[in-house]
This record gives sequence, C-alpha cells and structure tokens, in this order.
Amino acid sequence: MNSLDAVWVRPYDRPGAAVVTGVFDILHVGHVRYLGTVAERGLPLVVGVEDDPRVRAWKGPSRPLNPAAERAEVLAALRFVTGVFIVTGPPEAHGPEDYIDLLAPMRPGALAHTAGDPHAGARAAAAAILGAECWEMDAIPGRSTTRIVNAAGKG
Repeated sequence: MNSLDAVWVRPYDRPGAAVVTGVFDILHVGHVRYLGTVAERGLPLVVGVEDDPRVRAWKGPSRPLNPAAERAEVLAALRFVTGVFIVTGPPEAHGPEDYIDLLAPMRPGALAHTAGDPHAGARAAAAAILGAECWEMDAIPGRSTTRIVNAAGKG
C-alpha cells in the first residue's frame, strides 16, 4: 500500500475541518471562488497542497511552475483558509486508503472536491470511512491553471 504524508505549513489540529487537496500551481479566481464556497459552508478550511514530485508525475516535467512551499504560503494568506499542509508521497497514492491514512489524524468534518475530479470516488469512500461529509462542488467554468499555462505557451 502507498501512503501519503503531510508537512504542515500553518498547523490546524482541531477536528471537524473541511479539507481540500490540490495542486494550486497558479492561484486564480477559480481557486479562490472554489475555496471560498467551501469555506462558506461553515467549517474551518484546511488545504492540502500536492508536493512537486507528485505534480511533475501527473502534469509533466515543466510543472509545477511554483514550488509547493510557495503555493502553500499563498494559500495560507487567504483570509478564509485556516490551515495548509503539503501532501507528500508516491504519485500513485490516491486511493481511499491513502486519503484515510493522510486525513484520519485531522478527524475532518468534510472532504471537498470539484465535480469531475478523477479521484472523487476515492475521496467519497475515504470520507464515508472517516465519518466525514463528502462535498462535491461545481468547477468554475473556463478557469484552470492548465488553461492559463497553455495560453501563455508554457505547457
């Protein structure tokens, strides 16, 4: 079994947070609206940032554009983000058991993801086992880091 680990940027050790994980390479309005919508549901918002080797394995050698520590720092600056951590581990670690191992110590109240997330099933299964709600949020149309990178001719 693979496993994921977390390196905390801004600690959050109280149970019941809404947890979101992702790359967040170039923070854009889609990210801000998505995270804001999760935060509006009333639970503290904790964001997991995928580390650089995981992102490179998924998106290619030119990504991420910004290192994980900087992506985490930018997210931590958002007023509605309570805590931030960096997700480390093998790129293939994204099954329910991996999310459970990673998130169980936090005792999350909810796991949130965008509609169309390829790992939505694993996240939902993990949420059920962890006793957390699973929130599927609408993606913000036309907003993605990949679109921005491709438009700039960097992808």
